[in-house]
Amino acid sequence: MKVLITGAAGFIGNALAIRLLDRGDQVVGIDNLNDYYEVSLKQARLKRVDDNPHFEFRELDIANREGMGELFADHSFDAVVNLAAQAGVRYSLENPDAYVDANLVGFGNILEGCRHGDVQHLVFASSSSVYGANTRLPFSEHDNVDHPVSLYAATKKASELMAHSYAHLYGLPCTGLRFFTVYGPWGRPDMAYFSFTRRILAGEPIPVFNEGRMKRDFTYIDDIVEGVVRVIDKPPQGDPDWNGDDPDPATSYAPYRIFNIGNNNTVQLLDFIQVLEDHLGVKAQMDMLPMQNGDVTATYANVDALREAVGFRPSTSVEEGLGKFVDWYRSFYR
Repeated sequence: MKVLITGAAGFIGNALAIRLLDRGDQVVGIDNLNDYYEVSLKQARLKRVDDNPHFEFRELDIANREGMGELFADHSFDAVVNLAAQAGVRYSLENPDAYVDANLVGFGNILEGCRHGDVQHLVFASSSSVYGANTRLPFSEHDNVDHPVSLYAATKKASELMAHSYAHLYGLPCTGLRFFTVYGPWGRPDMAYFSFTRRILAGEPIPVFNEGRMKRDFTYIDDIVEGVVRVIDKPPQGDPDWNGDDPDPATSYAPYRIFNIGNNNTVQLLDFIQVLEDHLGVKAQMDMLPMQNGDVTATYANVDALREAVGFRPSTSVEEGLGKFVDWYRSFYR
């Protein structure tokens, strides 16, 4: 297969590129290499694949309509995996324009490229954040998600709706994956576990929101990548039994599916911090803070649909995953 990965210098995008190259696929990766977090880490990720003859990289912003048009004119892709986005719930409170540009305008350019490029499957990153004000756990793709509590979440829900319209209008097979708190080596420095590690080793207090009464479905990067690869290989088909009188948000009469992709196991934040302390051999100084705007108290993925569709079975415990992250962190940052 020839696969386009947007956000190829990112955490998930880079790991996915390595996995696809290892199995013999040809990969074209794009990334705008913005400075939302340290560019040097993104460049270091790219060095892991830049000597592979089946990998091509192009520095490109998905919001660049002309550049995206040229990309799709230059290549004929079998599949596209959109992992380029402006991430982060809290940052969306400070810089909303970045979310509109990347997550709405940029995604629109990808949809147009897929439409005119005869792409056989578009897989795109959504987020557990779309569940917003929902409180019924575990979160199910079959539940309504019309009450986002951050602009980031709203743009991800909008992406799902945009994809469905293209599946309906042009028969473009689209699969949206709602990621649940992905962590591991080569991760994003803006994620809590990453910044916690840096602060703990520096002897600085760590900010613990909602006084630690947060629960997250932490999902290890290798489990995520295995699930994404399996999804790429199985484009959705329309469900002839789909009923508009009782619409299922996760499926459609069009070739469109939404899946949760998570560890299917929720962990209390304070327990997560304790595991991190054990691996670091350092006790954290915790600054207990109230809940922040845009955050949700708990995330917990029901992954029954993805398990049934592609056999997705996450297997990495938090203890094992954090151990691998700490080993990588000490090595990478010396």
